[in-house]
Amino acid sequence: MSLMVSNIRLPFDVPEEQALAEARRLTGLHSNDTQAAVYRVSIDARRGKIFRVYSVRLDAPMDEKAFAEKLQMPFVRYKPDEKPAVPCGSKRLEHRPVVVGLGPAGLFAAYTLAKHGYTPLVLERGGDLDARDHAVEAFWSGGALDAESNIQFGEGGAGAYSDGKLTTRIGDPLCDTVLETLAAHGAPADIVKKAKPHVGTDILKKVVRAMRCEIIQNGGEVRFGTHLTGVSVKNGALRGVQAGGEAIACERAVLAIGHSARDTFDALHQNGVYFEPKAFSVGVRIEHLQSEIDRALYGKYAGHPLLPPAEYNLSRREGGRACYSFCMCPGGVVVAAQSEEHTVVTNGMSYHARDGKNANSALAVSVDPADFDDGTPFGGVALQRRIERAAFAQTGSYRAPCQRVGDFLVGRPSTCAGAVQPSYPLGVQFGEAAACLPSFAQNMLRDSLPYFGRKIHGFDAADALLTGPETRTSSPVRMKRGDDLFGLGCAGMIPCGEGAGYAGGIMSAAVDGIRAAHRIMEEFRPFD
Repeated sequence: MSLMVSNIRLPFDVPEEQALAEARRLTGLHSNDTQAAVYRVSIDARRGKIFRVYSVRLDAPMDEKAFAEKLQMPFVRYKPDEKPAVPCGSKRLEHRPVVVGLGPAGLFAAYTLAKHGYTPLVLERGGDLDARDHAVEAFWSGGALDAESNIQFGEGGAGAYSDGKLTTRIGDPLCDTVLETLAAHGAPADIVKKAKPHVGTDILKKVVRAMRCEIIQNGGEVRFGTHLTGVSVKNGALRGVQAGGEAIACERAVLAIGHSARDTFDALHQNGVYFEPKAFSVGVRIEHLQSEIDRALYGKYAGHPLLPPAEYNLSRREGGRACYSFCMCPGGVVVAAQSEEHTVVTNGMSYHARDGKNANSALAVSVDPADFDDGTPFGGVALQRRIERAAFAQTGSYRAPCQRVGDFLVGRPSTCAGAVQPSYPLGVQFGEAAACLPSFAQNMLRDSLPYFGRKIHGFDAADALLTGPETRTSSPVRMKRGDDLFGLGCAGMIPCGEGAGYAGGIMSAAVDGIRAAHRIMEEFRPFD
């Protein structure tokens, strides 16, 4: 329990100790007994001045709630201890729980279960990170695509090849648990207090390996190269799963299969699991020189050693549709993110240092189920495939279509790059970057770029690059679950994370994984 003093704005280049002193001054708590620590810090580069904005936590030997109410200051509030209690049920499990998928949701579900004595079995269709790195590097070097172990599938999930961004808007108290767990396994300690923490793909992989090792040390088992192919249900209750050619008995299974496991969606649907279509987005990646983004957002302070590479978040709505930036990667690269042969898919990735020459982000346009209704739950999957295959047909290879923004805005194919060189590892083919997208998405992108250029000077510069397509922003389906303990009309299956349609990034997926583990723990006791 603490006092939280927020919105402390100080010049970006003063030491953080001044924020602690300012929190004490504002509250009048000068006692040596009062403990002060930075809880969150962010950069505010608006209006031509750059500040660090702090939230400071104060722990004082008093009734902190009554003190906050007496102060009646809008920026001082009482913060109770919000960490949920660890549940523990009373019933006995006959078989160990199964966790399907070792992305962020599955990793945190399995870690939570193993930590508390439930010895989970984890089934992951892809390889461990060493095997995954080998497969990805081979593909990026011009080799064959491994459809089972790639940027989408394998230990760490799609987030292992990303910026490792840990921002979220869900406001769940378990977010702190996720950050603390990541820091305890090798992530930078300062992620627990940054308003926009990130880890980077290089460090995140080490963290994932460390958590997997602890799952095993605590009695869990992880099987790589083990693909879920079906489930066994009897009298409305889960009896087991089929994976890797084996029938595995279980009463509880966490389905954390990710947003790209289309064959698994189909297999589960054939087994009677309920799916429904949901909104998602499609678009392209946009690249700028990071130095230009820094200059646009930091002005004369661009390049200052105390400032991180600048990042942005843009959005525009018109006619019931949205266009927005997504998964912005400062100092990052555009990567090849295919999981099916003869397709082109892009994504973005940054290392922890974020020291690459280019900045990139998805520019995504919202897609509603009405846009792709084909009478099945999987019309969105079909739309994604059409776009990805059309991009492959456009270039005749795994190279990505690429176009300068200036050419895109006037409807002219590009023939070469300008000041910004493409970073896509398999090479690009200049022409029309968005031609494979639905016409409404192309139009929305064309209308939105000048609007974003008014928000960030140079965003719509002629030499900025568009590389496409970006189709895997989120899952196009949802495995329905209700407010009851289990959804799907089957006691025992717990849909979880992005693939189930209930998360939108590493943080929210990890929290959903912990919640899924807690659902099991609320009902059953640990193994003796």
